[in-house]
Amino acid sequence: MKRINYLVASLLFTAVLTGCGGATGKKADEKQTGPQHIVLENPQVDLSEFTVNKDGYIVLFDGNTLKGWRDYGKNYVPSRWIVENGLMKFNGSGGGEAQDQEGGDLIFSHTFKNFELEVEWKISKGGNSGIFYLAREVESVDPKTGNTRLEPIYISAPEAQILDNENHIDAKMGKDNNRQSSSLYDMIPAVLQNANPYGEWNTTTITVFKGTVLHGQNGENVLEYHLWTPQWTEMLQASKFSEDKWPLAFELLNNCGGPDRKGYIGLQDHGDDVWFRTIRIKLLD
Repeated sequence: MKRINYLVASLLFTAVLTGCGGATGKKADEKQTGPQHIVLENPQVDLSEFTVNKDGYIVLFDGNTLKGWRDYGKNYVPSRWIVENGLMKFNGSGGGEAQDQEGGDLIFSHTFKNFELEVEWKISKGGNSGIFYLAREVESVDPKTGNTRLEPIYISAPEAQILDNENHIDAKMGKDNNRQSSSLYDMIPAVLQNANPYGEWNTTTITVFKGTVLHGQNGENVLEYHLWTPQWTEMLQASKFSEDKWPLAFELLNNCGGPDRKGYIGLQDHGDDVWFRTIRIKLLD
């Protein structure tokens, strides 16, 4: 077993307090347009240091190292994320989502706006994971004490589900199968549902272009939606991220940045073994 922990060199975290209306640099005592929070603005890796293949895709995982990757909200790779036999693997804790300090969600340390992402993955029996995109690192601010708390990655990021549809209970939860593989988690089901079973490779593609988003699975387009529209707001209101249930998530997912929104690509620690091989991205800007 080969373990490679890649430390992003001289990674110094900075922060900007924002109400997500596009303004930055506000002081904590200024009136905010929504729940007070901090968007962390961290140094990014230089994409020129990564291979570009003949089709114009930037290779985000080379099969040998975890260069460019780090834990969400931190500056190192947790020990449960390893490179083994040319594959990126998460060694699950077996205890559910992000249960210990050796795990955590992994992000590629560069933000993307318009892109086509391709990820090959296979999941363990009964396993659960996900692919996040347009993610931001966010801390909430207690208005009384000024203390901050790191929020989970999914508070700001749409998620393409990774799941063993046959053996994980989440496949039967949600609405109209909207928690099955390659669905927009808890909002839009992937139709048709053509995921291969656990232990076999699947390919998920995610295209984001000027607010239009496509999910593909194993060569078929399985869903389409449009960010920053009234329809997007309605979907959020009908989900676990609604304004009354989770106002900060609603604000961050609904309009934070709008068409100019950039964010991280992330891979989820949901406590189960999961493997990745091809991870590549084509810029569409």
